Amino acid sequence: MVEFDGAAAVITIDRPEVRNAIGFATIDALDVALDQLATSDPAVLVVRGGGDRAFVSGGDLRELSAIRSHEDALHMASRVRRLLDRLAAFPVPVIAALNGHALGGGAEVAIAADIRIAADDVKIGFNQVKLGIMPAWGGAERLARTVGRSRALLAIATGELYDAATAASLGLVDVVVPRASFDDEWRALARRLATSAPGATRAIKSVVAAAAPSVHAELETNATEAFARLWTADAHWDAVEAMEQQRRTG
Repeated sequence: MVEFDGAAAVITIDRPEVRNAIGFATIDALDVALDQLATSDPAVLVVRGGGDRAFVSGGDLRELSAIRSHEDALHMASRVRRLLDRLAAFPVPVIAALNGHALGGGAEVAIAADIRIAADDVKIGFNQVKLGIMPAWGGAERLARTVGRSRALLAIATGELYDAATAASLGLVDVVVPRASFDDEWRALARRLATSAPGATRAIKSVVAAAAPSVHAELETNATEAFARLWTADAHWDAVEAMEQQRRTG
């Protein structure tokens, strides 16, 4: 899952059978990867998905569907939120290389990064509302900070999926490159940042993070409580069943 390209560290989420969806083992593996990288002192960190279909397609609903109680939903939301807070607070610049679509929880992973570079054929969207739920992993707050309160509310409440060009116009994506050169482009960006003076990226990140915090621990309780109420509501499970039915018949 972790490789090094010079002074750039790369974490790859590679679960092709579920389009890189986040399950319980993935959460644990990402925590371990961040522990490992905390002691290796990279100049930049890249997070990417395996393949070219999905960056992260969201939470792994086949695993997460076992969560039925308010308490368990609250625990899950807090667990992943704190993981993404760790990613957002990582002491060097974090790049999300959007090799494929970033949907729902995948968009929350992407927005936890400092910089997003996307292939020109990908889509990104906070479409949790289609399942009767909302972002709870810090994505709502980070999206509001990134694109503004009104645009964040519109994006989350409608579940709109944005193509790369539109996402760039909103400030949701920072760099859009052709699919054919995507791998070369994100690696070149990471190397460009990593070849700055020793310690520069860490110092720059600390100053920018202080001016525009990406972690809001004080908002965790309200966000995760609201999510847990929606997760355990009949409307959510009706939407999940309808989606599964569509998959079976489609």
